[in-house]
Amino acid sequence: MRIYLAGPDVFLPDPMKAAKVKQEICQKYGFIGMFPFDNKLNLTHLSPKDAGIAIYKSNIQLMDSCDLIVANMTPFRGSSMDVGTAFEMGYMTAQGKPVFGYTNDGRLFADRIPQISPDLDNWGMAIEHFDMVDNLMLEAAIIVSGGEVRSQQIEPDNYYTELKVFEEVVKIAAKKLLS
Repeated sequence: MRIYLAGPDVFLPDPMKAAKVKQEICQKYGFIGMFPFDNKLNLTHLSPKDAGIAIYKSNIQLMDSCDLIVANMTPFRGSSMDVGTAFEMGYMTAQGKPVFGYTNDGRLFADRIPQISPDLDNWGMAIEHFDMVDNLMLEAAIIVSGGEVRSQQIEPDNYYTELKVFEEVVKIAAKKLLS
């Protein structure tokens, strides 16, 4: 089975090194890990917008070829996870494929949001208190798909490189899907 490896890992200084380590973990548990950069694209003569569209199409094609997704839900550029990864989770959910997720920030979503009170954020908007690691639509998608989400609290310096909880989720996926 092929796992689509989603997350902000593509923005790391050396994303291919991170991909290789994740792919080795996937292989250890009987999966083939597919990283967004596995589709080789030549973007050199494209405008930035056309390059973005080419990447989107390539990622859709790669997700279509995968059996499940493991998403890095660690907060990225704010209180919530990477929005591109959230889209990819929704895309795989819509296809009826299992969704698994992990985060290296063990706090609940509501606890990460800047607040003026326990129920209002800094903009006066209601804060959702559902005891989930991110927006309810994301974690609920994981649970309803038959997947699981795991979290751990680590130092922010290692948010995107620590893979202990990633491996735990891959192991859970193997037990559920390959047994």
